[in-house]
Amino acid sequence: MDKEIKILGFAGSLRKGSYNRSLLRAAGELLPEGVTLETFDLEGIPPFNQDLEKTPPDRVREFKSRIKAADAVLIASPEYNYSVPGVLKNAIDCASRPYGDSAWPGKAVAVMSASTGMLGGSRAQYHLRQTFLFLGVTAVTKPEVFVTFAAQKFDENGKLTDEPTRAVVKDLMKALVELARKG
Repeated sequence: MDKEIKILGFAGSLRKGSYNRSLLRAAGELLPEGVTLETFDLEGIPPFNQDLEKTPPDRVREFKSRIKAADAVLIASPEYNYSVPGVLKNAIDCASRPYGDSAWPGKAVAVMSASTGMLGGSRAQYHLRQTFLFLGVTAVTKPEVFVTFAAQKFDENGKLTDEPTRAVVKDLMKALVELARKG
């Protein structure tokens, strides 16, 4: 049997009832055998300050160590103002610094997004993918998971009920695991 794969997932939204947090939970239900998904809440990561990058706050150190310990990373992000939420970009920046001590290089990464609109967070994903190039991650390119009109695809408890969406999330998890196994 292949070694167990550990995925670290986090949402680009701090809102407790966010569709993207719910999307992470759904991904956890749809994992291939031998795979675990652990989530991290970005709450409490302070704004990046280069003066503190060599002695980062505990929350930033914890975030970086969890990324480094994971075989793969899964990001679920909403789209704010046609781009990546500030809290997510800030967390990514914190984990990439100081120069020479980035948590990102070589990591297998997948991104998915949920939105109440018709584009499903696509513009945020494309901006994230641009950032991935500099970070040196290996990103899953297909399938792309854009959950459009999210309010119609999750129930009142945040459970993803839309079967076609569940199927594509399951395919994304499979692709992420395959990428992580290639190492």
